[in-house]
Amino acid sequence: MRIIKRNGSEEPFDIEKISNAVRKANNATEHGKITDEQIKDISGYVEYKCSKLDRAVSVEEIQDMVEEQIMAKGAFQLARNYVRYRYNRSLIRSSNTTDNKILSLIECNNEEAKQENSNKNPTVNSVQRDYMAGEVSKDLTRRILLPQDIVEAHEKGIIHFHDADYFAQHMHNCDLVNLEDMLQNGTVISETLIEKPHSFSTACNIATQIIAQVASNQYGGQSISLTHLAPFVQISREKIKREFMAEIEMMGTDIPQETIDNIVEERLKKEITKGVQTIQYQVVTLLTTNGQAPFVTVFMYLNEAKDEREKKDLAMIIEETLRQRCTGVKNEAGVWITPAFPKLIYVLEEDNIHEGDPYYYLTELAAKCTAKRMVPDYISEKVMLRNKIDKNGDGHCYTCMGCRSFLTPYVDENGKPKYYGRFNQGVVTVNLVDIGLSANKNLADFWKIFDERMELCHRALRCRHERLKGTLSDAAPILWQYGAISRLKKGETIDKLLYGGYSTLSLGYAGLWECVYSLIEKKLTDEEGKQLGLEIMKKLNEYCAKWKAEENIDYSIYGTPLESTTYKFAKCLQKRFGIIKGITDRNYITNSYHVHVTEKISAFDKLKLESEFQTLSPGGAISYVEVPDMQQNIPAVMQVIKFIYDNIMYAELNTKSDFCQVCGYNGEIQIVKDDNGKLIWKCPNCGNTDQNKMNVARRTCGYIGTQFWNQGRTQEIKERVLHLSNSVLADKQTVSSEVV
Repeated sequence: MRIIKRNGSEEPFDIEKISNAVRKANNATEHGKITDEQIKDISGYVEYKCSKLDRAVSVEEIQDMVEEQIMAKGAFQLARNYVRYRYNRSLIRSSNTTDNKILSLIECNNEEAKQENSNKNPTVNSVQRDYMAGEVSKDLTRRILLPQDIVEAHEKGIIHFHDADYFAQHMHNCDLVNLEDMLQNGTVISETLIEKPHSFSTACNIATQIIAQVASNQYGGQSISLTHLAPFVQISREKIKREFMAEIEMMGTDIPQETIDNIVEERLKKEITKGVQTIQYQVVTLLTTNGQAPFVTVFMYLNEAKDEREKKDLAMIIEETLRQRCTGVKNEAGVWITPAFPKLIYVLEEDNIHEGDPYYYLTELAAKCTAKRMVPDYISEKVMLRNKIDKNGDGHCYTCMGCRSFLTPYVDENGKPKYYGRFNQGVVTVNLVDIGLSANKNLADFWKIFDERMELCHRALRCRHERLKGTLSDAAPILWQYGAISRLKKGETIDKLLYGGYSTLSLGYAGLWECVYSLIEKKLTDEEGKQLGLEIMKKLNEYCAKWKAEENIDYSIYGTPLESTTYKFAKCLQKRFGIIKGITDRNYITNSYHVHVTEKISAFDKLKLESEFQTLSPGGAISYVEVPDMQQNIPAVMQVIKFIYDNIMYAELNTKSDFCQVCGYNGEIQIVKDDNGKLIWKCPNCGNTDQNKMNVARRTCGYIGTQFWNQGRTQEIKERVLHLSNSVLADKQTVSSEVV
């Protein structure tokens, strides 16, 4: 059993430290002292409670338990002395709130930092530098930049004020990069003019530089579209043909036109391979200023092409992207593994979803890639056109920013839809479970508390908005001046981009499953539970619509991708309400509207149910189904993909893709408990438990993580049930959708 110290480091649980602290307070008490036996009882009970939590316990939690037990003994004078001692110690600590945490980061013994982001390696200097700056930013945010009640609500887990480690700077969340503008009209990178590229491979190289620059000037995800690279295929085709014709002229030979065309296309394919390889390897190997590979999503949408020729060229790029991703990248041992980025999104549309469709082969290739490497994820054009309706009544299909953050439909001053070049200002998430438990099964009280929390979230979101107001375009030229988002003048503020729907503010929500269960003891899979869940979602949307109407700012409901926050919220709930079966008895709470990971439900029932909630989460949502190794069962993957097309806007399949560097095992690395009850990763073949000697890739919350997770998220990953069996009938045509 271990404890988490205030600086984030872990150490073994020591019952004597508890006894000594109580004994010191007891010795300073004149009246109402307790006996040594009672001190022993208090320490023993605290040890018992900590062991039942099945996780590392913070020092603050232990002190709260001690205080409660002293009060239970009726030793009120002693309790006051103990509280006074804690208060004096906190005053001493508050004189400098960052030193210990920064030192623990540098020495790599800060367990919270190690597990905060599953795509950051905390031993790397650039990551440590980012975390150190983040600690300073969080300290400024807590003490100066945010109202105290918002800070307290954040620390209690009532809300989560996202990315406080970047709040001191005038930075925003995520972007839909206008790569088309930057490539067609030129851009500036590090004060160097980058003109329109003259080949596909050069366009790909410039795209990776843009990705890196954008990632270093915001803290969220970004997305680019392969469609914006497609016009450069024709430019390369014409260039290759000119060069080849010059070669023929020099040789003085006569070659049939058909042969010329075939050779040009073969050379063109080699250039496409080279260009796509540039994007894949540059994105994987680049380290931005925050110490991680750019969190970038690559969008693959055939119907985005301007004409049939461009569509065919786009199809070639998509095919090569899928082939290379299916192959993977080599680790330091030279073994092909699954990379975390770029995330791929493939749009299912009328000419690629049915057998016999001209681009059906791409969907089959996507299915094979998903089975092996967990991407691409899938957007249904048919469903999205129904869900994303602009003020003119037209439906649109477009990519999210990063893993799930969707912009609201927008029409510019010329009446044209616009998505590329827009962004999200930031996120604040409400802990729905806390509202449910605070209401104590009284729905009237629930809605009263709900209203209060919405007002709290609204003020917190306004803090994000006000922090960005007045930001000069000079703060991030690549974003504001040179086309990634806009073409503002030097010295101009970004204020006009914060209003009118150009950008969004996200009201996140977490734990809908547990919230509903806490109120009526029904699951979202029960009809009564589903209806209450939908009612809560509608209320969230009503608040966003109200704020938007009053302020001309686009607020939008966002299904928060809890990573480290799932553990934080769970610990806060346990502290406030204790262990409640089915609600707080795990070290994580459920992401957004998702069905609980332990619920036995078929893949198709899960997607069908969650599609109703996804529609009510317009600012961000993604659903998934957990599947076994499907590499030998592509027909089953295709069946799920076709179901996604007909039923849900955005979904993914989660499989496993691991490798043990000690014994060469290529399969699923297991999660087990060590002697201290801590969840660790273990190779089932050789027993290796050294995380530095294994490659593990798991879907974290919309994107793939490869740097491991905190104990809450690890427990959630361990407890995921499969939603699809792998049994196929002898003719290989029919798959089972039964739950495993």
